[in-house]
Amino acid sequence: FAVYPDVLEKAGYWVGLTGKGWGPGDYKSTGWPHNPAGKEFQKRSLKPPYNGISPRDYAGNFEDFLAQRPKTAPFCFWLGTHEPHRGYELDSGVRAGKDPKEVVVPKYYPNSPVIRRDFLDYALEVEWVDHHLGLVLKKLEQTGELDNTLIVVTSDHGMPFPRVKGQIYEDAFHIPLAVRWGAQVKGGRVVDDFINFRDFAPTFCEVAGVRPAATMTGKSFLDVLKSPKSGIVDATRDTMLIGKERHDLGRPNDWGYPVRAIRTHEFLYVRNYEPDRWPAGNPETGYRNVDPSPTKDFLLRQFDEYYRMSFGKRPPEELYHVKSDPDCIKNLADDISYAKVKRELYERMTTMLKEQGDPRALGNAEFFETIKYTGPRGHAYDTWLKNVQP
Repeated sequence: FAVYPDVLEKAGYWVGLTGKGWGPGDYKSTGWPHNPAGKEFQKRSLKPPYNGISPRDYAGNFEDFLAQRPKTAPFCFWLGTHEPHRGYELDSGVRAGKDPKEVVVPKYYPNSPVIRRDFLDYALEVEWVDHHLGLVLKKLEQTGELDNTLIVVTSDHGMPFPRVKGQIYEDAFHIPLAVRWGAQVKGGRVVDDFINFRDFAPTFCEVAGVRPAATMTGKSFLDVLKSPKSGIVDATRDTMLIGKERHDLGRPNDWGYPVRAIRTHEFLYVRNYEPDRWPAGNPETGYRNVDPSPTKDFLLRQFDEYYRMSFGKRPPEELYHVKSDPDCIKNLADDISYAKVKRELYERMTTMLKEQGDPRALGNAEFFETIKYTGPRGHAYDTWLKNVQP
């Protein structure tokens, strides 16, 4: 598959990355000379203010990237911060002066001081990302290139907390997206159109004036960016498909937890294809699809409704009215008054998945079980099995 940094590089762009690029996976075995996100600029480091923060100097490495750029070359740079990935320095947020009382705790968690303080540690690392982004913007301003540079800030998933990262609920896949292009895009707008990750590559290609690769199946949203409107700009961007097969190890045979979902402006419909499996990983292997954290430890202390929402097994179908229930607490799938809505969403989702060639929707679900995990197996189910038996 072609990736947009490679397409742009071939078109004459100076391409690079710092921090976390494409991963996890083995790109070298498939012939890539460097990370698919670009050549790495990782030489600069600094002393981080807290233990959980990476010593990588992202903004400094961006300066090195610009310094080595050929004079007339346009550029494309991937700044992939390790923050706010786990782990965090415990109570670093409180030590930085943040107030646990100001935390808005989602309804799927109990109102606990432990969880509030964990959120503050998370917020501190998000602010570290903001700090480096500010330095990057300042550098671009100094070089006179700020207003002619398209800047996209987003994330690959929601916060690394139970029931969020790696799961299929609103906070897991409805992620931040901020775009700045001073010379071309009117700022100060909030747009409600749905944008998918796969839409980025064709957008960048259109901005650069190059043809997207045939395997880039998304749709450019340059028209949305250049529109002066707020709210709904392109009324056709009203539906989003979400899917997952395997996100982490910890189940027998490296099984995943296959899910497909469809999100409209009003509803989220979720189809869990293997409801007998544990969505967060098996209990005996430590629910490995949830990062270790104070919040995880707290929720595992007792088997109550909060434990169930984060770690318990789930029904085959889930339906949430996200406008009134953004935390996805009340499952309406068995409510007869929503039967028509559920059926229509399921049919629409299935049609769209088939049109996109999804093997599971086309009856070839076993294909996904043939894909082998190439990373470390320290917390795999078979590793656990070897070490619990005499």
